[in-house]
Amino acid sequence: MLGLMERKKKFSIDEHTPITEVRYVVVDTELTGLDENRDSIVSIGAVRMTGGKIDIGDTFYRLVSPRTELTAASVVIHEITPSDVVLSPVIGPVLEEFLEFCGTDVLVGHFISIDLAFLNREMKRLRKAAIRNRVVDTFSVYEWLRKRGKSRDCFATPLTGYRLYDIARCFGVPVNGAHNAIMDAYATAQLFQRFLPLLAEAGAGNIGDLLKIGIPFEGGDRFGLTGEITNF
Repeated sequence: MLGLMERKKKFSIDEHTPITEVRYVVVDTELTGLDENRDSIVSIGAVRMTGGKIDIGDTFYRLVSPRTELTAASVVIHEITPSDVVLSPVIGPVLEEFLEFCGTDVLVGHFISIDLAFLNREMKRLRKAAIRNRVVDTFSVYEWLRKRGKSRDCFATPLTGYRLYDIARCFGVPVNGAHNAIMDAYATAQLFQRFLPLLAEAGAGNIGDLLKIGIPFEGGDRFGLTGEITNF
């Protein structure tokens, strides 16, 4: 088993590496609800990127038998029913597959601290170390670009909120139907793809810059926008 220093070294990154040369895994989870104490993961989706190139042939999607009951509200959102997951594996082996898929790549997600909170709670329950991959939150990137004084409509506050679909549509990313972990991961990847040239224009060209810009809010994305986040 790797010691603490070895694990840190494994996930270290040369911060001078151009954003366009970094490997990313864009991730999304679907949940039974947003209560970290009572709800659980029902699916995990992820898609690989290298710089701005999305590899649609290198994806991860698994349904999970949730540890907590699916609610009517969650079924309405993601349309995953109890019969869909009755034969699905429990979270343990799915997490192992997911972590193997991610490797040491930088994780990207919209309000990603929600996903990480649930993933790491399961890691803790399974007596495993927390996920140590470097992380970028596309909402934080969006906010940083918006505050740079961009004069385009998509950097005005979206009329219907800060949800992934609201911002994605504004940037011409097609989104349809119910929330689905792999489709939401793909929509997030396309949104991230749109942000990369804008970051370069703003002078953020390396991964060190991006990691600082895209740092997830310390709980702010979960508790500061009550009522806006519904993509569980």
